[in-house]
Amino acid sequence: MSTNKNDDLTKMMQDMMSAFPVDASSVQEAFKNSAALGEKLSKVALEAAEKSTEISTKWTRETLAKLGEVTKLKEEPADYSKAIADYASSQAEMVAETMAAFAEVAKKVQMETVELMLAAGKDFSEDATAAVKKATADVTAAAKKATAAK
Repeated sequence: MSTNKNDDLTKMMQDMMSAFPVDASSVQEAFKNSAALGEKLSKVALEAAEKSTEISTKWTRETLAKLGEVTKLKEEPADYSKAIADYASSQAEMVAETMAAFAEVAKKVQMETVELMLAAGKDFSEDATAAVKKATADVTAAAKKATAAK
């Protein structure tokens, strides 16, 4: 094979590649959008973890305080039974309140995640539509250029 044919093939490939330009900015924009979504989702998760930790800490403090009442010296044996009954009653209330607080955190996380995903889907759809329109225009222009060059 002669070098002349290789040069022709190289030129043809270069011409073909330049006729179909690739827009790297759309790839960069998609990466930025994806990273921004990840950041927002991480923020939601971290806030939920922080709030859950606060709820757990409050529950633990209250439980320890109530146990302190149970372990105090009592004058009458019946007072021990009353202290344990009071502790059990207060624990039942605290469990209900704590579970409701955890449920609120979970509900908030779910709502925020759905909102973020819907917004991201809309943004990605708009970006994809714009990219397809631009690519179509670029290919059309390249085809017209190639046709005119003949």
